[in-house]
Amino acid sequence: MHITSGRWVFGLLLALLTALLWGILPIKLKQVLQVMDPVTVTWFRLAVSGVLLFVWLTANRRLPSFSRLGGKGKGLIVVAIFGLLGNYVLYLIGLKLLSPGTAQLVVQLGPVLLLVASVFVFKERFSLGQGLGLLVLLAGFGLFFNQRLEELLTSLGTYTTGVLTVVLATSIWVFYALSQKQLLTVWGSQQVMMVMYLGCALLLTPWVHPLEALQLSPLQGWLLLACCLNTLVAYGAFAEALAHWEASRVSATLALTPLVTFVAVAIAAWAWPEYVQAEEINALGYVGAITVVLGSALVALGPSLVAGWKARRGRLVQVR
Repeated sequence: MHITSGRWVFGLLLALLTALLWGILPIKLKQVLQVMDPVTVTWFRLAVSGVLLFVWLTANRRLPSFSRLGGKGKGLIVVAIFGLLGNYVLYLIGLKLLSPGTAQLVVQLGPVLLLVASVFVFKERFSLGQGLGLLVLLAGFGLFFNQRLEELLTSLGTYTTGVLTVVLATSIWVFYALSQKQLLTVWGSQQVMMVMYLGCALLLTPWVHPLEALQLSPLQGWLLLACCLNTLVAYGAFAEALAHWEASRVSATLALTPLVTFVAVAIAAWAWPEYVQAEEINALGYVGAITVVLGSALVALGPSLVAGWKARRGRLVQVR
């Protein structure tokens, strides 16, 4: 099993950087998707990131050795590649149908699904704190979707389809996250990501239309490049954060991502109203968004909070 380095401050900073980059990413992607299809955008992001990492690792003579993996490790690579690929493509399909803030908020189901998977895969316990966090998260979703709850539950329109697509993307991401965590016991984070990016790009190649990039405006072209670099830096920071800090705490920090998106959308809509639309959410919806973030953080930190409470209670009993 993977053991963290213990450099928690470095892990925290990397997790915060990931939250920031993931938070602003859907705003940029939304502009690019006006011209390019989701599969081609995903291919560009993965191919550019993979090639840049390949050049860097080659120059430093740090290319990964597949002979160290064994059969189980190679199986994990296959699972991780398909998990990352499915997440990327399905998320962009859902983003095309939703606002950036809504898409990012639905992604907060990820920590819950990762927790459920860990219970079955690693036989982890489901603590009282995590159960409370799950209830808070579900209540938050109810508040956030208060304006469109009936539509979500009774019809399969554009909005509902978008939400379900992002839920599916998040579910597939769990397989990638679990596999990547174990691959870090053999390879460094940059080596893992290079193989993931190039493997995903290779699988997508038969279905891409790279000439669509020529139809982008200069601004959209720069945004596509920014999305590619965002992919490289954000996922690199995420992988490295897992190497230095516990997964639960990284997940709790990444729960801030939707709030980053909502703030970024508000600023962008004010500064560039011709390009970015403000979120159409009422006050109760924003309360729900904050509640979802709190619930997601509780789910991630539940075991630690319960363990800390029991430890303090034990010390008090000893004092008495």
